[in-house]
Amino acid sequence: MSQIKVRKLKHIPSEITVPGDKSISHRSVMFAGLCEGTTVIDNFLPSEDCLCSLAAMQAMGAECEVLETDGRGKPVRLAVTGHGMRLKAPAAPIDCGNSGTTMRLMSGLLAAQRFNTTLSGDESLSRRPMKRVADPLALMGAKVTGQGDKICAPITVHGGDLNAITYALPMASAQVKSAVLLAGWNTQGKTSVVEPAVTRDHTERLLAHFGVKVVRDGNTVSIYGGQKPEPKDLYVPGDISSAAFWMVAAAATPGVQLTLKDVGLNPTRTGILNVLIRMGAQISDNVNYPDGEPRGNVVIHGGELNATVIGGDEIPNVIDELPILAVAAALARGTTIIKDAGELRVKETDRISAVAQNLRLMGVPVEEFPDGMEITGGMELTGTTLTSFGDHRIAMAFAIAGLYAEGVTTIDDTECISTSYPGFEQHLSLFLNEPRFPDEPTPVINRVPQEVGERLSSQDQS
Repeated sequence: MSQIKVRKLKHIPSEITVPGDKSISHRSVMFAGLCEGTTVIDNFLPSEDCLCSLAAMQAMGAECEVLETDGRGKPVRLAVTGHGMRLKAPAAPIDCGNSGTTMRLMSGLLAAQRFNTTLSGDESLSRRPMKRVADPLALMGAKVTGQGDKICAPITVHGGDLNAITYALPMASAQVKSAVLLAGWNTQGKTSVVEPAVTRDHTERLLAHFGVKVVRDGNTVSIYGGQKPEPKDLYVPGDISSAAFWMVAAAATPGVQLTLKDVGLNPTRTGILNVLIRMGAQISDNVNYPDGEPRGNVVIHGGELNATVIGGDEIPNVIDELPILAVAAALARGTTIIKDAGELRVKETDRISAVAQNLRLMGVPVEEFPDGMEITGGMELTGTTLTSFGDHRIAMAFAIAGLYAEGVTTIDDTECISTSYPGFEQHLSLFLNEPRFPDEPTPVINRVPQEVGERLSSQDQS
């Protein structure tokens, strides 16, 4: 088990380029693996979650050639060769690791295959409900079995011929929407999903990129089965959910300016910008590449933040950013209310409870509700020892909180960060060190095994 120690902010870098978008990276390797031919994917996110999706497609017949790696030897540019919509049965259960996206989207893809597949996951993923995907797939004629009433992993998808349906989502979930659409892609007729609120549309955009027509009419998204995807190279923009951590750090620091380069600016993902602007941040964005998945630069000018209300239809489009927005609320003047966010209870951990517990430990008054919380901000944060609860977004959000706390903030159990943001610690180190000369090496954050950290804790207090 490892931990991250954070001291008070020393410096805001002028610009950061975050890794590729996690949601798009998942889908890019899945859909490329269903084409007949080769697709080159550039700026792929080599996180543990996305590598699970890649390994799953390889286990079912897709081939992968690594064209370029990052500093850790992980693939960031790769050529994926598929052999059509009919996959081959994997020789063993597919390990989805910590990735709910892999498990839920794969359930949809596998529902119409002519074999049964078991999908497993780690301890955290095995607690997350898969019934929300199993129910609509059952209406289509598939069968998904798992553990308990919530159908938790390991689950088995019993593939076969399906029927097209129109399904009204009981909750706003891009993953469930995608699972139904992907099952419908392999089903004769028109399959439709009705959303209670518009969710991120990466599945629809990427299907269109590969030549598969998806139709939106208001809150209804439809796909016609039998369409064959065509291979087409793509570039994955930077992940705005990863950029959100640095947005908050810059927005809460008066007098600074930070440019985030080549960030994805899909309108179903830019809710974080709207919330921060509402809180008083000065933010400008410039879409340099408007086609497919729009991307461009985001510039943040720091200042004083004020409280706001976050809820309603904007929740689906900031759901991943709510932990760091809760930190922004702690740094803002006034009382911020987060509501209509019950979905946070069934993420990698109960994020409402986790955020509330950690903020209280830092001295922030928080009142917790079933679907959100009330955060009274503007008080000085106190450095302390916190846990990530095995959740990457909790770990990173409270690393940012530590930049604004007196003393040392220690976050335990930080291996989980690699599921979405490899290189986070190196970017964080830019905020913890004085500005460097151009020819100096990038400093490395003080990351130590927990047992060593405990031996050094008395020194850290001095």
